[in-house]
This record gives sequence, structure tokens and C-alpha cells, in this order.
Amino acid sequence: MVKVVVIGGGWAGCAAALTARKAGADVVLLEKTDMLTGLGLVGGIMRNNGRYTGAEEIKALGAEELIDITDSAARHVNVNFPGHQHASLYDITKVEPMVRKMLIEKGVDIRLMTRAVDVDMEGRSIKAIVLEDESTVEGDVFIETTGSTGPMGNCLKYGNGCSMCILRCPSFGPRVSISYRAGVEDILGMRGDEVYGAFSGSCKLNKDSLSEEIREKLDKDGVVVLPVPREDVNMGKLDLKVCQQYALPEYAQNVVLLDTGHAKLMTPFYPLEKLRKIPGLERARYEDPYSGGKGNSIRYLSMAPRNNCMKVIGVDNLLCAGEKSGLFVGHTEAMATGSLAGHNSVRLAMGMPLLELPRNTAIGDLIAFANESIKTREGLKMRYTFAGSVFFERMKERGLYTIDVEEIRRRIKRVGLLDIYKEKLV
Repeated sequence: MVKVVVIGGGWAGCAAALTARKAGADVVLLEKTDMLTGLGLVGGIMRNNGRYTGAEEIKALGAEELIDITDSAARHVNVNFPGHQHASLYDITKVEPMVRKMLIEKGVDIRLMTRAVDVDMEGRSIKAIVLEDESTVEGDVFIETTGSTGPMGNCLKYGNGCSMCILRCPSFGPRVSISYRAGVEDILGMRGDEVYGAFSGSCKLNKDSLSEEIREKLDKDGVVVLPVPREDVNMGKLDLKVCQQYALPEYAQNVVLLDTGHAKLMTPFYPLEKLRKIPGLERARYEDPYSGGKGNSIRYLSMAPRNNCMKVIGVDNLLCAGEKSGLFVGHTEAMATGSLAGHNSVRLAMGMPLLELPRNTAIGDLIAFANESIKTREGLKMRYTFAGSVFFERMKERGLYTIDVEEIRRRIKRVGLLDIYKEKLV
């Protein structure tokens, strides 16, 4: 039996565990905190712009479970907000238990509060993951999905201090780069001003701290747009954020709120005294990060070099996905890369050729385009997402963007990959 060990239980890790299990492996999923889905615990945006295409490609490839969960937990569907169409906003309070239940039912061995700190190497291969308590977890193939946020020192060095975000580094310990421990140098992303890293792109406000009128509109429509006082408009903040699909003038000129259970504030941070000047937000308080009036978590400081099959270059039995695998933004992107890594982990263990998704699919082109782009200095300043910025424009130019579900299924079928992730390989 093939044993696959996934390090990191965010969206990418959950997707990798799912497809590795579907391919027939015994799967152990290690997560250092007490919950799965990582930044998905405070995210909530799906199906906006090209993410609709990406989500349906994931389903057509045979890894529909996570998409089905976020769809079933949607508070709002077909929401339009500045620069974005047909978004679904899932309830961040419901999804994590649903994901955990599904993976357990599939037979994934989930180990929470289990922090990986090192590797036991045998030549160019990882023999085992070393845990914080000095015990080890052996495997045949390993998938790193530890993300690119943390440890706390990075937020102190490249941001405005620890913002007390959902990742809770002081409580559960700092993230450790497994690929670096295995001898591979990390790749660091940059902001437009060439400072390393980027602020997370949104904050969450407690809905009960907002005016009744705003709460009612959020509950009804899913989105509220409030003008910012002219003296407080700060266009420079758009260069700081990781989510370039939201780096539009409308997001500096307005406060954009989305209903994901909390009120999702589409800005990296916003001084509380200025936020409370806006009518209806006089009592506003932050839910995540708690220091959202000053800063946010810093991301994109730990990416592994990889090929387009998601295999890490330089280690024989290590794959990667999510932000660990490139300058990707978003849950759909994490699921897309994680699903491929999980499937390929079993192929790698079995000595089979690894699957590379063709570039006439949106997922295949995203994975390859991001890999090409980060080899340039300008490419390290960009972010790659189905939802906007350079890659969404590319999707439209190449005819990859569509919300026609049957056309997406035909696309995957034409390249011979319909339900490929459902094939049992072991």
C-alpha cells in the first residue's frame, strides 16, 4: 500500500488528501492548528470571475467534493461587486466541520495540533517528517501545503507586526518550510515596491458591530459598498495587498463589505478611527485579524521550485500545492493545485508518469503560466488567480473563461481527463 503524508491542512492540503485517497493511497494529513481549511476559515469567496471556470474544471476532473461543500454552504450566490461577477459567498462558520467530516468518511487520517518541524532524509528522498514532540511520521511520498504565511517574525519584519490572525502562530507554533528543511531554497515573492511579501487582502468585521441597516443589506444582498471620506482615500494601499484582483480604484474610494458570516472588509487593513467615521460603522470592531486597524498577515515568503506536475525540484518524493507552490491567490486555486498534487503523489509512488494538465485547460495554464512568470523579477511582483489581474485577462484572451458548465465538461473530456481523479491507481 502507498502511504502519502500531507503537511498542512488548508484548502490545498485537504484537496491533496482527497485525491491521494481517491487514487488508493493511505493518507495522513498533518495540521498544526486545531482546524482545517487554513485561510478558508476567514475567506469565503468562490466562483467570482474565472474561479467559476476553475471550480467546474475541478469537478469535471473528478474532485468535486470540496466545491460541492462550499456551494452547499453558500450564504449568497450570483453576487456582483466591483470588478467581480457571479460570486458565491460561503458561510465561514459552516464549512470546516463539513470538510473534516467528508475527509474522515473517505478514510483520511487527520492529525490536528501536529506540527512538522524537520525531515529525516535518505539521499534525495524524505524518509519521515519529524514532529515537534520528536516523533516521526514515515511515508512513501510527501506533499507540502504549508502555505506562505508565518512564522510571526516575517509579519514583524515585512509587515506592521503580528496582527493576531486566524493562523495563531504564537499558540500553535510557527510554520516550517519542509522543502527548505529538505535542502531546497525557498522562492520569495515581492510587492510592487520590491519589499518581500504582501499583506493579506481582507479583514473581517463583527457583523453585530455594524448598523442595523448595513446588517440587513448584507443579509439580503451579500454586498454593501460605502464611500470613503475624500480625505481618507489612500490609493497607495492598493500596492500592498496580495489580492491584486481587488487592487482597483473602487477599493480605495469605497469600503466594500461582503457577507461570509462575518462582514468581509476588502482591504488589507484600515485604521479603526477612520473606519468609524463612515456612517453605519461607528461601532465597528475587527474579528480577524484583531489588529486589522494596523496590519495583516504577510504572505508569499516561502515557495518551493516545482515542475508543472507539482513535484518539488531537488527532492525525489516531495510535491507541493497552494501558496507553497507559487504566487497563487484563492481557495479555488489551492484546491486546483492540491488536487493535482494528491493524484500525482500516487503516480509518483507507483512509478507512473506524472500527470501534467494541458494548457487548453484553465487549471493547466494557470499552473504553467505562474511557473514561467516567477522566473522573472517582474513576475515575482504579480499574483496569479482565476479571479482577476494578469491571469484572468489571459483567460479571456485565450478563450478559457466560461461559465457554461457543459462546455467546461466537454473541454475536459476532449483532452481525455474526465473524472481522472476518480481513477484508483493502487
